[in-house]
Amino acid sequence: MAPLTPQGVLAKLRSLTASQEITILKLSEPISAAVTQLQDAHQRTSDVSTSSLDATTPSSLEGDLTHYRELFAKLRFSYVEQVSKEKFIRAIVGDPPLIVSSQENVDLEKENLEAKATLKALKTEVAEMVAELEEKAKDLSRRYEKVQVETIKLEELPGKIGELGNAVAKLQKNQAAGSNPNPELNLPLARTLDLVESKKKRKSELDRQLEQLQGQVPRKKKELDRLHAELHPLETKRQNSAAAAKEARRRKEAALGGVEDDLEERGRWFRAAEAGLKGVLEIRG
Repeated sequence: MAPLTPQGVLAKLRSLTASQEITILKLSEPISAAVTQLQDAHQRTSDVSTSSLDATTPSSLEGDLTHYRELFAKLRFSYVEQVSKEKFIRAIVGDPPLIVSSQENVDLEKENLEAKATLKALKTEVAEMVAELEEKAKDLSRRYEKVQVETIKLEELPGKIGELGNAVAKLQKNQAAGSNPNPELNLPLARTLDLVESKKKRKSELDRQLEQLQGQVPRKKKELDRLHAELHPLETKRQNSAAAAKEARRRKEAALGGVEDDLEERGRWFRAAEAGLKGVLEIRG
């Protein structure tokens, strides 16, 4: 069997949703038809008008159910009362009259108790069945709503798939043209995931080191301030020494009668001056 295309899957979903639409109005059509037939047959209307059937909602159905339960209870009471009266009158006016013994009353009472117990058990079973059906109906309703949401998402998938296909084609075209000089962007998925994981670990390590360095900033700043304070008098000494050396050089040149006289002696003097400055500034080398 050939695999379905996204368009084929979408068409099947639409056909299913169109042919299996479930709503409160659809479910209430058999009840509405039955009520209409009863009203036409007996030519009478109850407290619940047919206009309520035209706008059926869950709350209106609940109200109708309660109303019909009350009507059925009244009808059952009236029926039992009428049948009891009819039996009593027939027993009195019959020929010969019906005589009921006490033992028959006891037996009948026993049968009534058994029938009541059976009826109570049946009512309990029906109530449990109704509760189970209500829970299943709610679950089916939630699942139906979820299916509708998922169907909407599936209807949007073909467009997104087309966009992703265009993006993949563009990336492949760029890769074939060699416009991407970074070889890491051409890795397969597995190696790309490994690379991402290693980059995340490296980033975590750098964040940890940065946090440690940030904790050392106040101490380093205090140390830098102390070094600046120690460097200031040394800088002053260096400037004074440089000025003294310059002045001594000027005097030496003036005493020698020019810069061309006695170069060797001047070289020794300069080396001595340099050694003195290094000693003052504590410079090694």
